[in-house]
Amino acid sequence: MTNYLGLMVLLFCAAAMAAPTTKPSAEFNVRDFGAVGDGTTLDSPAINQAIEAAVAAGGGIVRVPAGDYLSASIRLKSNVTLQLDRGATIIAATAAQGTYDAPEDNPDAGKYEDAGHRHWHNSLIWGEHLTNVAIVGEGTVWGKGLSRGKLTTGGGDKAIALKLCDGFVMRGITIKHGGHFGLLATGVDDMELDDLTIDTDRDGMDIDCCHNVHVAGCRVNSPFDDGICLKSSYGLGYNRDCENVVVTDCQVSGYDEGTLIDGTMQRKHKKYDDGATGRIKLGTESNGGFKHVLITNCVFTYSRGLALETVDGGVLEDVTATNLAMHDILNSPIFIRLADRLSGPPGTTVGAIRHVVISHVVCDNADSRYGCIISGIPGYDIEDVKLSDIHIECRGGGTRWQATTQPAEREKGRYPEPLRWHIMPDSAMFIRHVKGIELDNVTFTFEKPDYRPPFVLDDVEGATFNHVTVPHVDDVPEFVEKNVTDVQGD
Repeated sequence: MTNYLGLMVLLFCAAAMAAPTTKPSAEFNVRDFGAVGDGTTLDSPAINQAIEAAVAAGGGIVRVPAGDYLSASIRLKSNVTLQLDRGATIIAATAAQGTYDAPEDNPDAGKYEDAGHRHWHNSLIWGEHLTNVAIVGEGTVWGKGLSRGKLTTGGGDKAIALKLCDGFVMRGITIKHGGHFGLLATGVDDMELDDLTIDTDRDGMDIDCCHNVHVAGCRVNSPFDDGICLKSSYGLGYNRDCENVVVTDCQVSGYDEGTLIDGTMQRKHKKYDDGATGRIKLGTESNGGFKHVLITNCVFTYSRGLALETVDGGVLEDVTATNLAMHDILNSPIFIRLADRLSGPPGTTVGAIRHVVISHVVCDNADSRYGCIISGIPGYDIEDVKLSDIHIECRGGGTRWQATTQPAEREKGRYPEPLRWHIMPDSAMFIRHVKGIELDNVTFTFEKPDYRPPFVLDDVEGATFNHVTVPHVDDVPEFVEKNVTDVQGD
């Protein structure tokens, strides 16, 4: 197997060198343009005037000093840095308080993807076809008046949205209650997201169809949706992959909304059968695919686990995830899924997953209903997967009756989640429609005895198990195999 980790390190260095910086010479204070910052006066017209003044000067810093700035749509421009000082909060107005820019008509893309990926202009802060733009500082963007995805006349639904931009930096700010998405970046290249805090109840950040992205030191809490999510939707009206992405030194969680920011980390509310979401995921929108992705030094707490999915025809390849710490995982710690939802134009065919490396993972208190799942579909194998230096502690408690279940393929139509299978027949790992998988130094432990076989393999060609450790339970086989060839191990 190619050394993908080494490749990812090179990509990390390239992304760091490519990260854009803004060096404007002039500063424009929004209060000089009439912004009041009292939380009741609509200040977005004044903020937009300050941005236009910076553009007229050839670029500059638009400074938002401490205060509460009620706003509808704020339009970013090229060569402009929006700086939110400590104590500055941009508050999303309701439709009754201020009219947002209208969502775009997007007929080419509107049939195939989540509605939130079809429009950008009706956001609190947005930009399109920009170069060299930034949002920085220690202030807050509060999507107070935003919807969670339902379009309303004159209303807004995302905190920050960018489309087809080149050179974007967002550093230091906090996003509170981000609406449908805290950040939606679609077709944005050379992007740096650094030291962000996002606490919301839908997706924290969606990195969609983007190239050369560096996400570092971010904390994302999103109990009812994904935390850091890479996508490759059809929102642009054509296929574009998500490529050369590094996610490093980040924390994701599913605590109650707002309790990451206030530091209480509450767990009072549950919306889904398998609990909070809050994870790092590739997919589900996956028309263009994913290439050269590195996820490293990240922490998952009270959330779902790592999910790598392609179901809409895209190819997911050369993905490395390493040095992950997981605690209180509410469904599958590792979920790799190839399927044929095929939400795309006519002629879309099943994609592929290949060349995936996951290593140095420690997970405790994982939900035992699912175990880890690596599943293709009949006729379309997941290929070339390597798992090494992994320790997963599960709750256990599975029964002999549960071991007799036969998971349906469920390859078509539905949103791919472990919960679609309810309870799996294995206690550790379910591997189906896979060609070439290697486990090395992988250990599973259980808080309670589990009477399901640890490993269930179905339609697997070429599997190697070296230094794989699971507890022995009387009369329970360690492996159940069906249509399996070329299995090796110690």
